[in-house]
Amino acid sequence: MPAVSYVLATAVLVLVLVSSFLRLLYVLPAFNPTIPHPRPRGQPTRLLVVLGSGGHTSEMFSLLRDLDPNLYTHRSYIVSGGDSFSASKAVDFERALETKRRHKQGTTPVPSTYDISVIPRARRIHQPLWTTPVSSLRCLVACFALLGPPRTRISWRSDINQHRTERLAPGTPPYTYPDLIIANGPATAVLVIAASLLLRFLKCRGTEGKMRTIYVESWARVNSLSLSGRILVACGMVDRMLVQWENLSRKGLGDFIGALI
Repeated sequence: MPAVSYVLATAVLVLVLVSSFLRLLYVLPAFNPTIPHPRPRGQPTRLLVVLGSGGHTSEMFSLLRDLDPNLYTHRSYIVSGGDSFSASKAVDFERALETKRRHKQGTTPVPSTYDISVIPRARRIHQPLWTTPVSSLRCLVACFALLGPPRTRISWRSDINQHRTERLAPGTPPYTYPDLIIANGPATAVLVIAASLLLRFLKCRGTEGKMRTIYVESWARVNSLSLSGRILVACGMVDRMLVQWENLSRKGLGDFIGALI
């Protein structure tokens, strides 16, 4: 009887491991590339932007300079703890976006909102390496909540000529998980993308067809990828890896579509 139980337990374990492995291959973009379904213009669409700090933030907003708020009707920005520079740049960008939107002729404006969330840093500058797993785990746990429906919604109030922040009840429609995640550098981006893959791996409700990812390597990376970029490419974690120097593309490290900043 013990031998039979051992065989059954082993068979169940092998079945679980094989099923988990196959499910992981199905979820990882590198092994199962998919084409998103076209969306009608004006349909509620959520874009999540992972901001680094300093140069990474400046590069990101340069990338987003031609963003159409009628296509991405809600923008979620993630900034690391203590990074007030990136948070203020996000507010400035949204103000400029609203100004362009109100002066654009020939289009019908779609209700447009955004939110800014703060996440614990995955690793601080000069932080000892032996403490990094603890801070990274804390950051990863925080990612799950931030990938869910926005907790706040900031919209433009034309009557008072300023933004208004509104707290949302859990499950308030129409936004759930992000339709698209875009990042360009910080270690936090790896954890945000990892959290999105884990949610898809577990088939959490509402994740089907959501959280496609684009990682744009920094313009400063001429001959090699950053550590974040190497991790994402090696693990096949992103739907699209974009590089800004053609020689990186020739090495098979990403897609080159020209300088983006």
